[in-house]
Amino acid sequence: MVFRVVFFSTQPYDKDSFEQALKRWQGVQLEFTFHAEKLTEATASLANGFDAVCIFVNDTCNAAVLAQLKSYGIKLVLLRCAGFNNVDQIAAAAVNIKVMRVPRYSPHAVAEHAATLMMTLTRNMHRTVPRVKSFNFQLQGLLGFDIAAKTVGVVGTGAIGKISAQIMKGFGARVVAFDPFPSHSWAQKVGVEYMSFEELCKVADVITLHVPLTKDNHYLISAKSLKHMKDGVMIINTSRGGLVNTKDVINALRVGKVGYLGIDVYENETPYFFKDHSGKHLEDPVFQELLSFPNVVCSAHQAFFTQQAMQAIAGTTLTNVQSFVDGKATGNPNEVAMPKAKL
Repeated sequence: MVFRVVFFSTQPYDKDSFEQALKRWQGVQLEFTFHAEKLTEATASLANGFDAVCIFVNDTCNAAVLAQLKSYGIKLVLLRCAGFNNVDQIAAAAVNIKVMRVPRYSPHAVAEHAATLMMTLTRNMHRTVPRVKSFNFQLQGLLGFDIAAKTVGVVGTGAIGKISAQIMKGFGARVVAFDPFPSHSWAQKVGVEYMSFEELCKVADVITLHVPLTKDNHYLISAKSLKHMKDGVMIINTSRGGLVNTKDVINALRVGKVGYLGIDVYENETPYFFKDHSGKHLEDPVFQELLSFPNVVCSAHQAFFTQQAMQAIAGTTLTNVQSFVDGKATGNPNEVAMPKAKL
C-alpha cells in the first residue's frame, strides 16, 4: 500500500527536508507531492486522490475546507508545526478526519530566537550593524541595558517556556512565570516564581510569550493588560501573532509604555510571511507603522528555522503517518485532541 501525502505552503527547504527524511524512512511506503500554494477553499481540490494533507501555520483548514477534503478522500491532516489554531477541530471531528501535529521539534530553536530578539533590542544590534557597515563607529544612541538583575516574565512554561526561563536565569535575571497549569517541581528546581498573569505584568521588565493561540488568550496583550505593565516594558512574541493586539501595542509604543518590541509573528501575517515583497507596497498600514518604530524588531516567523528543527519536523511527521496507518493515532500524544461535534 502506498500512502499519498500532498503538501501545501511548501518552500524549497520543506521539500529538501522531507525528501531527505524519506530516503531514511523504513516504514509504510509513502509518496509526496509538493505545492507552493496555501491550502484554502480555492486550492483544496489539489488534495483530490490523496490520503493526507500536510499543512503549515498560515494554511486554512476551516469547516468548508475540511468538508472539501473529506469529499476528496482525505483521512488525515498533518501539521508540520506545534500550533493548530488554523484547524477547526470540531469540524474535523464531525467529518472524521484525524489531525496530528509536531508538538516538539526543537524547543531550543524558538527559545533561543526569543533570546536573540531580546538581546538585539537590549544592545541595539539592529541599529549597530547597519551603522558599522556604513563605517559609522559612533556609539551615540546605542546605549543598552543589562538583562542581569532585571525581572523577566515568561508566559507559558511548556517545553519552550521552560528553556526560555532557564536561558534568562543564565543571564542572571530574576524569572517569574505564568501558566494555567504550573510545573511547581520544575520551578522550585530552577528558581522560577509562579504568579498570576496580572501580577507578572506588574513586576516584569521583559515579558516573553510562549503559549499556543486559543480563543481564551486571543489578544492576551492588549490595552487591558498593557495598563498593568511597567513603563518601558519589553515584549517578545515568538508564538502566534493573535496573542498581541497590534493597534493597542502601537498606541503603547507611541507613549513609551512599551519601550521595546521583538516579534517573530504578526496577527495578519498570512498575506506576507514566507514570501518576497521587496520593492512592493505593503498593503497593511498597521504593519507598516509598527515596522517604522526604531525600537521594534521583527523577524519573518523564523524562530523554528534551524537544521535540527527541520529534521525533527520531517521525522515526526513521517512517524505520525505511521501511527495513523497502524491505527494508533487516537490517544497518541501528537494527535490534536478533538472536541465532540455539537448535534
